[in-house]
Amino acid sequence: MRVSSRTSGVEYAIRDIISYARMYESAGNHIIYLNIGDPVRYGFNTPEHIKDALINAVKANQNYYTESEGLPELRNAIAEKESQKGLAIIDQDVLVTNGVSEGLDMVMASIIDSNSEVLMPGPYYPPYASYAKFYGGNPVEFRLHEDGRPDLEDLLSKITPKSRAICIINPNNPTGEVFDRKALQELVDIAEEHDLYLICDEIYDGIVFNGKFSGIGRVSKDAAVILLNGFSKVYLMTGWRCGYVCTNSNCRKLDELRTNIPKLARVRISTNLPVQMAAVQALRGPQDHIKDMVLKLQKRRDYVVKRLNGMNGLSCTMPNGAFYVFPKISLDSHWKDDKEFTIDLLNKTGILTVHGSGFGRISGSEHFRIVYLPSEDILEEAMNRLEDFVHMRSSCK
Repeated sequence: MRVSSRTSGVEYAIRDIISYARMYESAGNHIIYLNIGDPVRYGFNTPEHIKDALINAVKANQNYYTESEGLPELRNAIAEKESQKGLAIIDQDVLVTNGVSEGLDMVMASIIDSNSEVLMPGPYYPPYASYAKFYGGNPVEFRLHEDGRPDLEDLLSKITPKSRAICIINPNNPTGEVFDRKALQELVDIAEEHDLYLICDEIYDGIVFNGKFSGIGRVSKDAAVILLNGFSKVYLMTGWRCGYVCTNSNCRKLDELRTNIPKLARVRISTNLPVQMAAVQALRGPQDHIKDMVLKLQKRRDYVVKRLNGMNGLSCTMPNGAFYVFPKISLDSHWKDDKEFTIDLLNKTGILTVHGSGFGRISGSEHFRIVYLPSEDILEEAMNRLEDFVHMRSSCK
């Protein structure tokens, strides 16, 4: 039986790589998983008041369908949060989704036509390219400077009449880089000048190490900014799947999108009501866990980057947010590409990472992504194995 070309072309390197891990584990081997950015898997537990809110909602029989656009109380709490970050927004500009991924799916479905082009800085989070292609569009990668700033000249050279949107994740996945206010303003100006949507994913907005995070809302003015965010990372609710889409209230160009995107929410009925009730308490309850999490992550980040930069054939810049590093590999003659490197690393050491080309074949090549969420002792063991691995390869030259 035939499968649509849309589905057969979907890729997601972060989870696709697990097929190799299963083969490795089937032989009785143990794996150190450094591939998926799920803090809850690594001991960063969901705060008690959020768990209690979920349990209480279920026990109180709050288990029915709610409004397709989202629980009104949650939409209000989200609008309050994003307003504090600078975005012009009211409750009606918020659409609650089953995670950011569903929100991205709905946005892409709403703005992409056949052969539309979506611009994204490389390296990028794979679903952005996959959803663009799924709806008939084409992802177009533009460069970043070595310090993480967008290469505006390269971006401008790639804008065509087919261009529909610029997509960014800030802080970035997979690099952990954070765009400052100036860079965001430059991207907003370009989007306005060329009549493009600017889609900004801020799922890691609370996980920033150096300085205060500057949200896209601070510079949006009346630009066509679509903000994506959720509760998985900062509020440690990964498995609960709760996210949202916000549109800039000041932008009248977004009125048609605001009218039409809720139709997709109605088709899928609604999101999980008890989880939405817990999400209200996540935003309005104690926030102490965020500072504690960031301090732990900063210590682990510093350790991993120091170790990586001390290894032959590897180099790594210091990320400013999220919980990823994106080391560069000196492939030499040992590996034909970064994917072969990550598979060889898995088979020789039991360390599972993600090949960089899965985040963009241009800027991601010759890199790999490491998640530094595990405890210090696990990271130390992983770095020891990785160092032995690259040393062995370099001594075989």
